[in-house]
Amino acid sequence: MDRSRILEVIKQYDKDSITIATLGSHSALNILRGAKDEGFRTVCLCREKERIIYESFGVADEILDLKDYPDLLKKSMQDELIEKNAIIIPHGSFNAYIGKLDELIVPVFGNRMLMAWEVDREKQRKWLINAGLTLPKTFDKPEDIDRLVIVKYPGARGGMGYFLASSPEEFYEKAKQMVEKGLIDASEIENAHIQEYIVGANVYFSFFYSPVFGRVELIAADRRYEASVDGLGRIPADQQLRAGLMPTYTVIGNFPVVLRESLLAQAIKAARNVVEVSKQIAYPGMVGPFCLEAVFDENAKMIVFEISARIVAGSSVGIPASPYSYVLFGEPMYMGRRIAREIRLAAEKNMLDEVIY
Repeated sequence: MDRSRILEVIKQYDKDSITIATLGSHSALNILRGAKDEGFRTVCLCREKERIIYESFGVADEILDLKDYPDLLKKSMQDELIEKNAIIIPHGSFNAYIGKLDELIVPVFGNRMLMAWEVDREKQRKWLINAGLTLPKTFDKPEDIDRLVIVKYPGARGGMGYFLASSPEEFYEKAKQMVEKGLIDASEIENAHIQEYIVGANVYFSFFYSPVFGRVELIAADRRYEASVDGLGRIPADQQLRAGLMPTYTVIGNFPVVLRESLLAQAIKAARNVVEVSKQIAYPGMVGPFCLEAVFDENAKMIVFEISARIVAGSSVGIPASPYSYVLFGEPMYMGRRIAREIRLAAEKNMLDEVIY
C-alpha cells in the first residue's frame, strides 16, 4: 500500500469529528471504551454472532454488520468509514482473518507494514536480533530437534495447536494428533515454527511508542491462562500418564503481572531497541501499542520469543489502570485509552500523518 494514498485520505478528514473504528473481536472492548473515555465517537464492525457482546457493553455508538471480517475491505464499507472520518485501530484479528491490508485505504493507527513483519516468523526474528535481543534457538526442520521445543504456526492464533516435543519422532506423532483433533490443518505442519522451549516465567509486556512525546511507555504486563496446559496441574501425575494427556496452549484469558522492579530495565531497554530498528524497517517505524513476549530464566535473564506490532488481548488486564500506567500518568490509563489519547493529541498538534499508515 502506497502510504501517500492514506495521507491523502486523512487530509480530507474533519479533525474535530474523528471516529474510532475497529473489528468486533480480540480487544475491541478495550479499544472502544478507551475511545469513548477520550471523547471520540465509536464504530464497531462485527459479525452477527459477536454482536451481542458489543450491544451488552454499550461501548459502540454504532455497530456495522459484517458477514465476515474481510468485508471490511469492500469499497462500500471503506467509503462509509471514510465519510465518518474513521481511523481504524488494528488488533490480532486483522492479522488472523484479513491478512495483508494492502486494499485498505482507510487510515490505520500504527504501522501496517510492521504488522506484516509480525506474521512472518523469519522477518520477526531478524527484527529482534537486529535489536540486540536474546532469542531462543530455532530449528529449520523437525529432523534437527535435539532438545525440548515448542511448535507454533504463522499468524495470531492464540496458541491454538501449539505443542511441545523433544525429538523428530515426537514432533510428527503430536502433529498428527493435533490434526486429528482439528486444532491445525495438515498443510500447516510444513510451515510450523520450531523454537527452543525456555523453562522460566513467561511475561507479556504491553508497550506503547508515542510519536507525540517521542518515548516508549510500559502500559501493562500479563501472563496467559491456557487450555489445557493450565488445567493439567489439577490431575495427579499418574493419571496424566495413564490417560496419555497431551497439553495444548490455546489462550483462554490473561492475568496481570507486576515484576520485581529491577527486572524492568531489561524490558524497557529491549523495547527501545525494537522501536529504533523498526524505523529502519518501515517508515515511520513503530507507532502505538506493541508487545514483547518474553520468558525470564532461572538467572532472571530475559529471553524474547515473539513480538506483536499492535495491541494484544492481554493488555486488557490493565483496565482501568495497571500499576505501570498509573505511575506514569497519575490517572486511570490503559491501552485502549492510551491509543485514543495519542490520536487526540496528534490531531491537536497537526501530527495525524505521523501516527497513521
